[in-house]
Parts: sequence; C-alpha cells; structure tokens
Amino acid sequence: MTDIKGIVAVFPGQGSQRQGMGKDFYDQMSLCRQIYEEASDAVGLDIASICFNEDDRLNLTEYTQPCIVTTEVAMIRGLAERYGFQAGYFGGHSLGEFTALVAAGVIPFADAVQIVRMRGKLMQDAVPVGVGFMAAVISEGIDVPALKKMIEDLPVDIANINSANQVVISGDAAALPEVENRCKDLFAAPKTFRFVKLNVSAPFHSRFMKKIEQPFAETLKNFSKSFDISTASRVTSNYAGFFHASSVDAIINNLVSQLSNSVLWRENMQVLARRASRIYEIGPGRPLRDFFRTIDVTCDSITGLTAAEKIFAGAS
Repeated sequence: MTDIKGIVAVFPGQGSQRQGMGKDFYDQMSLCRQIYEEASDAVGLDIASICFNEDDRLNLTEYTQPCIVTTEVAMIRGLAERYGFQAGYFGGHSLGEFTALVAAGVIPFADAVQIVRMRGKLMQDAVPVGVGFMAAVISEGIDVPALKKMIEDLPVDIANINSANQVVISGDAAALPEVENRCKDLFAAPKTFRFVKLNVSAPFHSRFMKKIEQPFAETLKNFSKSFDISTASRVTSNYAGFFHASSVDAIINNLVSQLSNSVLWRENMQVLARRASRIYEIGPGRPLRDFFRTIDVTCDSITGLTAAEKIFAGAS
C-alpha cells in the first residue's frame, strides 16, 4: 500500500471489547506480543491475560480502556508489518480517539495506556454503579435538536450523535422511565423507534463526568511533554467534530471536554469521508461500519487476521 493520502483508519471504543480479542495477532506476530508486553509493563497489569482469558475485569472500565487501546494498536501495527498498511487520516469513537492519536504518532503508546487507565478509573469513580444509565435511541432521521429539547429539564444529556439514525443519551438512572415515555411521544406513529439500554457502568459523556475533568486534565498535562503535535491535524476530535489543531493545549482541551460533552461522531465521519478513498475500521468489534453506511460510505471492518487476509491478500 503506497498511496496513503486517501486511506483512513478508524477505531471503535468501549463496548467493542470481547474475550480473546487480538489473540490471533498475538499468537502469530512477535511485534504484537511486544505491544501487549509494553502495555503490561506500563500499567502493571497482565493485559494479555485479561484480554484472552475469562476475566471479569475486561468489562470494568478501568481495565477495559487500556485493553482495547492495546488490542487496537497491536492490530494496526501488525497490519503495517504484514501488509504494509498505512493511513493518512485517523478517527476514533470515544475511547477510540486515543488509539487514533497513537496510530498517528501524537501520543506514545506506553503513555496512552497509562492515560486511558486513569481515564477509566476516574470515569468509573465519578458515579456509583447503578446510579447512571446510557441508552441508544434508534429511529430513522432523528431530529437531534427536538430530542435535546425534550430532555432539557431532565438530568440527562446527549452523549453520542452516532448517525442520522442513532443517538445515545446518558444520565441519572432515575430519569430513565420518563425519558422512554417521552420518546414514545416524540417518535409517534408513523415513525418507529427503539430504545435500547446499554450495558455500561456509568453515564459517560454527560454532566456527571464534569467532576473528573480537572484530574484528567492534570493527567494529560503530566504526559504532554511527549506529545508530537506535528500529525495532530490528521486525527478527528470527537468534541470539536473536526480535526485536532496542532497545539498541545487544544488537544488536552478536546480530550478533557470529550468526557462530559457529546461525541460528534456523525461530524467526524463526514470530515473523514471527504478525504477518504478507503476507510478501514480496526478493532475487536465493528460498530462503526454501520454508522458509515448511514452516510452512504463503505467502511471495511478488520476484527482479526482472517478479515485482514481477505482484504489485503495480494494488495500488499
């Protein structure tokens, strides 16, 4: 793969984790084994063991986040070694934005896994388990301003604008029944909708994450001397909806603001698609592929070496 200008790599975030993720890369490529070892040394955990074995920690945010970032970095570096894969632009959904920044060379990998472990711990500690909720509202052509207005008097926020047909809301679990009832009014016949409560342990990307912004900003500042801003403009920001500016302060602000504000993934997809000849989703799951379909853009998903072989065999 020689012409990388129009190649885009995107990375899913939390919720895409699965037991055994990345094991084929780990088993077949020494480079990938080294990445898992580097992550383990950086955070003082056996990341490979958590990813590959039956381990409840994989679904606890503090551990999920470094495990996903490690797996995704191992995958893209494995693809580079085996198939010569390179990308010109990068994007990531929520946690995946950190993988994108690593893949672009903005944040060193060992620093990133430490950053996201702290991010996960802060996010989990912000709200006791069971107090918050997240739910996907799924309907054709969602009117986001109308949805925002509908919930403006409730302790609930728009967490993710994933596509024209899916918006995730986040907030106080006590408000969940009222939100669902109001959705029935907003999406009255002939419109149809689905209201799907997500299996998450805290109300991410909502006002309830405001309290952790300062400690997370301090975490980022502590690592910021190692940031390379020269390639930041090739990575989309969930908070800004566009590409990161080439500024350490701006990157920190975007990543901190992402905690308690909406993930503008629909806008990220649109700006990436304008620069793309091919888009590849790289990670343990493939949620982003369907989001790209809603803007009539093809996204090839790579969740393992078998999928990579089908896509790249003969093209490297």
